[in-house]
Amino acid sequence: MLRGVLLDTGPLVAYFCPGERHHEWAVRQFETFVPPALTCEAVLAESCFLLARAGVSPDRVLAKLSQGALRIGLSLEQEAGALASLMQRYANLPMSLADACLVRLAETRPGPLCTLDRDFRVYRRNGHVPLDLIMPEDL
Repeated sequence: MLRGVLLDTGPLVAYFCPGERHHEWAVRQFETFVPPALTCEAVLAESCFLLARAGVSPDRVLAKLSQGALRIGLSLEQEAGALASLMQRYANLPMSLADACLVRLAETRPGPLCTLDRDFRVYRRNGHVPLDLIMPEDL
């Protein structure tokens, strides 16, 4: 069982969408997580938007937050400077706010990061340390 997992948008959406390519993978991963998984407001906003677009109620994500299965792991207000620095460092990708929040979370609360986003292979914790990723083998 994994504790302190950092959670990105892709696996969260795949978990709730049976038609998603990585749905079964996401379900298997979530079964190995000891709650709460840590995430950020930007990931929740992206997830709610994508779920609504797929015809799935975004309330399901918020229910996981209310139940304690998900927890917000950082304060955007307190981390704004660090987030801006990360987004500038990776402007060539470009880095989204959600990605910056997750990299910052990995810097402050090291734990494995569950994602479907290949960009996390490029991102570095504290400028040089590769992230510990949980990703499907086909990515």
